[in-house]
Amino acid sequence: MGEEADNLVVAEEIEAAVEENVPRSRGCDCFWAPIQWVRMLAAEMHWSFVLGVVIVYGISQGLGGALTDVATKYYMKDVQKVQPSESQVYSGIVYIPWTIKPIWGLLTDVVPVAGYRRRPYLVLAGFLGVFSMLVLSFCKVHLVLALVLLTAGTASVVIADVVIDACVAQNSISHPSLAADMQSLCALSESTGGLMGFVVSGIFVHRIGPMGVFALLTIPAGLVLLVGNILDEPHTPNFAYRQVSQKFIDAGKAMRTTLKSPAVWRPCLYVYSSIALSLNIRDGMFYWYTDADGGPSFSEETVGYLFSVGSVGYFLGAILFQHGLKDRPFRDMLLWTQLFFGLSGMLDLVLVLRLNLKLGVPDYFFAVIDEGVSRMIGTLKLMPLYVLSSKLCPSGIEGTFFALLMSIENIGFLSASWGGGLVLHILRVTRTQFGNLWLAILIRNILRISPLCLLFLVPGGDPNASLLPDEVLASREGTQTAEPQHIELVSLVDSAEAR
Repeated sequence: MGEEADNLVVAEEIEAAVEENVPRSRGCDCFWAPIQWVRMLAAEMHWSFVLGVVIVYGISQGLGGALTDVATKYYMKDVQKVQPSESQVYSGIVYIPWTIKPIWGLLTDVVPVAGYRRRPYLVLAGFLGVFSMLVLSFCKVHLVLALVLLTAGTASVVIADVVIDACVAQNSISHPSLAADMQSLCALSESTGGLMGFVVSGIFVHRIGPMGVFALLTIPAGLVLLVGNILDEPHTPNFAYRQVSQKFIDAGKAMRTTLKSPAVWRPCLYVYSSIALSLNIRDGMFYWYTDADGGPSFSEETVGYLFSVGSVGYFLGAILFQHGLKDRPFRDMLLWTQLFFGLSGMLDLVLVLRLNLKLGVPDYFFAVIDEGVSRMIGTLKLMPLYVLSSKLCPSGIEGTFFALLMSIENIGFLSASWGGGLVLHILRVTRTQFGNLWLAILIRNILRISPLCLLFLVPGGDPNASLLPDEVLASREGTQTAEPQHIELVSLVDSAEAR
């Protein structure tokens, strides 16, 4: 009896302690909620998927992308000494690997190397990134060769991105209710890495120069190489390479059949128009930011901090979408975000016309507001497009078709970049002349609102429901490629034990 009484006392003490800690736990919900969300995603789709997203989106694209963005702008301006309109066009050229994502997707889906579908391409991506960044960092090369090397560095990021995109699309098919959560994870990882990268980018550019930053970019590329070595996937040593051409033909037919469906090509047309008509004149704004006569003459550190505020806006946009807007119908979301996206561009107009100074607001503080608000609304505009794209992928070719849809979006970004460069050239915005920059901003803002005329192309139903018609889903039966349900990243220890 004495032992039972002692146990009862202990149980009551434990229960009291638990009840005492309940309010404290509730007060920590804001801290634990993101952790529980990530754990939920890891439990539903395997922890390796979450790890792969963080590495590719967070480190390679987020952190590395931020460093590349700032370093390349200063490299073109101070080392190659090109005009802002030329820099805008060159940015589009460097962006070209993103527009051919279906090629990378097809290769990784149907052409294994040494019996593996993923590992060799990630290893290739890592080596490509390390080599190109090392050459740029140690050699002052001609502009043409510099563009080739920068494009190779972009290709390194794209190849790694395709592998993770295949996982995202595959899990969106098997877990349609978590499609928005997966896109939020991608956006949050990229925005967090981008924030860290932009915070330190200006400091690094000031201390070691843009070519020194290129040397640092070998680290993200090396991590991609590491992922390629620890990727766990089934080995198929006796792959029939004679079937590769037939598989390309089958994949092409499947994509063509899917694209013929109005439920697919209509949203794709809107996605391209929405992005392409939002002209990109960021290089013109960057030259104005750093100009000592016509602009505010921001330093390298200030530019880096300013872009980091944009990453905060990106982060907040992803959080807002995840917790309040992800279940809104696509058409409603795109209506308001496209409208506010056009209106937010007027902040650039106020800044360039120096109206903020008349209101007593310093350039830096107004630029911080401008960058943060514009990036947040831009993220809210893009997130529904990404979720919509992930839901248009038929099972069996989800990796390749998602890459195709992403390439349509990337061609839109390329069109926006070259269109912006053309506008800057026509309006004679140069390294030292910014008199017509306000007009370029006004034209861009008007074009941002114009895609609202095509909003009828977007489905207006439940965003959590399947969007593909039955005939498209039925056409894929019996033709699906053999893919593992989950692509797993294993630790180095487990990999060594397996050998």
